[in-house]
Amino acid sequence: MTNQEILTIALEQSAWDCNCSSKDFLLDTHVITESKKCEKARAYLPLPLECDLVSYGTNIVAQVSGRLRETVSSYIHTYSTAHCFETPNLQVLNEELKKFDMGVCFMAEYFLPDMTKLKTQSCDYELKILHQADFAELYTPQWSNALCERRKEKDIIGVGAYDKGTLIGLAGASADCETMYQIGIDVLPAYRKKGVAAALTSALSFEILALGKVPFYCAAWSNIPSVRNAIKSGFRPAWVELSARNLQIIRGINQEQENK
Repeated sequence: MTNQEILTIALEQSAWDCNCSSKDFLLDTHVITESKKCEKARAYLPLPLECDLVSYGTNIVAQVSGRLRETVSSYIHTYSTAHCFETPNLQVLNEELKKFDMGVCFMAEYFLPDMTKLKTQSCDYELKILHQADFAELYTPQWSNALCERRKEKDIIGVGAYDKGTLIGLAGASADCETMYQIGIDVLPAYRKKGVAAALTSALSFEILALGKVPFYCAAWSNIPSVRNAIKSGFRPAWVELSARNLQIIRGINQEQENK
């Protein structure tokens, strides 16, 4: 695949996710759509969403519920595209969302492979290709980024790194939609900063491409190790996304993390 073909596929997927046209993400003006369920959307998106903002850099496509349309429209037309995804402007949106018992919840940056940069990375450990049958005993907290226990059927293929037969790193590909597989990565603490993550990520990327699918990578903007791995592995920023959720859901997520 070429970079343009990869971008085209990503834009088409975002269009399914956001109930819009792929061309809408490349306009100079913002686009607001009514959020709807879609069988072709990424599997983990709980559509319809009340407030979800996506930007490929030039504008914002906002999928919303009817009751939040005016609120979100006012927000994205008041501030610049980039500032809509960061504080202090985000505090304005959050205060408005509270009136609907909602708040800003998820913020992430998504990466696509740059085919001029993607190459096989090496490390000092043995790499093995893994398939669904190999994942059965790996649904544990230490591999929770690479694999998703709630959607086991989506975990299609992976690459493991082994030190004398012991698994020390794992990259997994989740078939989150028909044309794109998301990469998740875990490396045991003692083996980090040794090139293992990049070796796993790049190896899995080529396996995904060989299946005729587009690999994509997601990271919080503040997760510097993860962002560095994406770039080292040959990925480049493609789009950003921000989603709001009910305050009860947000409290539950925070409570779950506090109890870990």
